[in-house]
Amino acid sequence: MSISRRGFIETAALGSLAVHAAPAAQVDAKTGMPMRVLGRTKTRVSILAFGAGSRFLAYKDEDKAAEALYRALDAGVNYVDSAFNYGKGQSEQWLGRMLKGRRDGVWLVTKIGERNGDEAMRTFEGSLKRFQTDRVDLLHMHGLGDEKDLAAIEAPDGVLKTYYKLRDQKVARFIGVSCHADPVVLKTLLGRHDLDCVQVALNAARMGSGGSRYKGSHPLEDSFETLALPVANRKKMGVTAMKVFAQEKIVGKAPTEQLIRYALSLPIAAAVIGMPKLDHIDENLRVAKAFKPMPQPEMRQLSDRLATTEKAALDLYFRHHIDA
Repeated sequence: MSISRRGFIETAALGSLAVHAAPAAQVDAKTGMPMRVLGRTKTRVSILAFGAGSRFLAYKDEDKAAEALYRALDAGVNYVDSAFNYGKGQSEQWLGRMLKGRRDGVWLVTKIGERNGDEAMRTFEGSLKRFQTDRVDLLHMHGLGDEKDLAAIEAPDGVLKTYYKLRDQKVARFIGVSCHADPVVLKTLLGRHDLDCVQVALNAARMGSGGSRYKGSHPLEDSFETLALPVANRKKMGVTAMKVFAQEKIVGKAPTEQLIRYALSLPIAAAVIGMPKLDHIDENLRVAKAFKPMPQPEMRQLSDRLATTEKAALDLYFRHHIDA
């Protein structure tokens, strides 16, 4: 299967950024947390989502990890993002114990990396046991990669058909895909298939798949913002951002508050952020609750500055990066 990049170039009128405004938020009266509708799911989720991946497992002690999770939940975060790959089920297992008595108040998300449908089903059944629940709110295909990976997903024995069955059975209320590797492949998948949500790498360095062709202005064909994001918005999918700090590779290159504001100023519902220290949680909660959209000129200036020095390296890194 061959995908032509030429066919995917968006109009130059888009400029260097996706021009759609951030969706309106409704502030929770009890917690002060801004909430946005997660696309076609019609569920309101906190604009700050709790990433339960490597940064969650970095607490090492389960009690300390629970303290971090509860601090976020008590402050109004209701979106919790996990995956089987996070510690080979450890994140799911921890969350299963920690969310006893609080499950109904949490939008619970997990992701599965297997591309064979039967293998994915076995992993998902294990996920439900680890979570101690009878359903998840959102199930993602984890880490969409290249064209070969897309072909495996779409194969007769591929995972896509299994996800449709799980959604029909309502054990996965909604289904989606996560991607940080190639915006062209992601756009193709989103355009072809009936998915509810997408979790995509969106950060101010505008990581795409063609940084080697970066010539001092952003190539439109290589941006998640100008390729995949418009498709998701047009199909009214629920969109969440990830990698807003690019695995900490752009931390220190710009204030973290600016990096979070940039992502939240895009047409998305929430930003999924791993927070390995309690003071990170407190700071990110402060930013989320005080959030005001970043003006377009400021977004463009920040993106131009970071992409000039960081984009090519990020492209190469995330092409082969595996979430674990």
